[in-house]
Amino acid sequence: MTVPTTMRAVQIIRHGGPDVLTEAEVAVPIPAAGEVLVRVSAAALNNTDLWTREGAYGSPEDPTTLSGWRGPVEFPRIQGADVAGRVVSVGAGVDGSLVGRRVVVDPASYDAEGPDANPVGLMGSERDGGYAEYVTAPARQVHDMTEAPLADDQLAALPTAYGTALGMIERGRLRKGETALVSGASGGVGLALVQIARARGARVLAISSAGKVDAVRQAGAHEVVDRANGVVEQIRAIAPEGIDVGLDVVAGDLVAEGLPAVRDGGRWVVAGALGGYQVAFDVRRLYLHNVQLIGSSMHTPAHFELLMDLARRGEIAPVISATFPLHEAARAQEELAHRRHVGKIVLIPPGRRQSPAAG
Repeated sequence: MTVPTTMRAVQIIRHGGPDVLTEAEVAVPIPAAGEVLVRVSAAALNNTDLWTREGAYGSPEDPTTLSGWRGPVEFPRIQGADVAGRVVSVGAGVDGSLVGRRVVVDPASYDAEGPDANPVGLMGSERDGGYAEYVTAPARQVHDMTEAPLADDQLAALPTAYGTALGMIERGRLRKGETALVSGASGGVGLALVQIARARGARVLAISSAGKVDAVRQAGAHEVVDRANGVVEQIRAIAPEGIDVGLDVVAGDLVAEGLPAVRDGGRWVVAGALGGYQVAFDVRRLYLHNVQLIGSSMHTPAHFELLMDLARRGEIAPVISATFPLHEAARAQEELAHRRHVGKIVLIPPGRRQSPAAG
């Protein structure tokens, strides 16, 4: 296909509220050596979009400083970490057979080469992302999903939420037959945790609000705990033997409340702070019971490849709450911030029609 020279994109021009999201006509990026150009079919939203826009990540030296995911943001910045689309051109040194393939982009930048590298940057924060008609990406981070049994909006929902969830599960070494506790279970990462943990053969206990219990249970949770009614007491009633792995995107008071429910030798994995990032807990609950407290940030390349394999086999199916046209990105982010939805919110660029699931 002929690639135009300009495209529509939604940028942030400074940190702030939804009003800083600005639609603009910008140049279509040119893939450098080792990169591909992807025509975006769908771009999913994540909390990282909100926090990057707000500058809410802080820094190790100053938690109050305005910052993107891993440092200062260069403005203007096109947001959007999660992209599904089709490769339309390639840079020097890239196999041309990728052109026309339906792909998902691994949005992370890594600190090294190799399967166990750690993420140190993110599309939409440290480089331009998918709130646009086109985006470039390193060819090694573009995964061919042409035959996957998922629609484009579902594919776009995978990278950050499901990558983060799988990273937590892998780092927490969750095994078949173990009991996992999932906090924030109705959100994007939470539902992903429920689905992947269930697919792994774990017993899944989930924490959610009362109005979302049915949706969380439908996603695969064996039991759902109402977060408004004594979480720890409910957990102990449901799992008196304790839990093996806590998969926590809430943190705050839940860490102190939940650790005593972890079995000896268990693991508590934290990948978010929706309930607050200042945490106080009884350290004896760690060392007297050989419990591990694990921080988990997104995924490794090996985790992401495993995630793509799960999606190709149809073992996970992201729940899509709503889709918005690209130019309504600000309204979509406001909807995400209200947390009334269950599942993922996805942006669709102009002129795109959803590719159906394979088969």
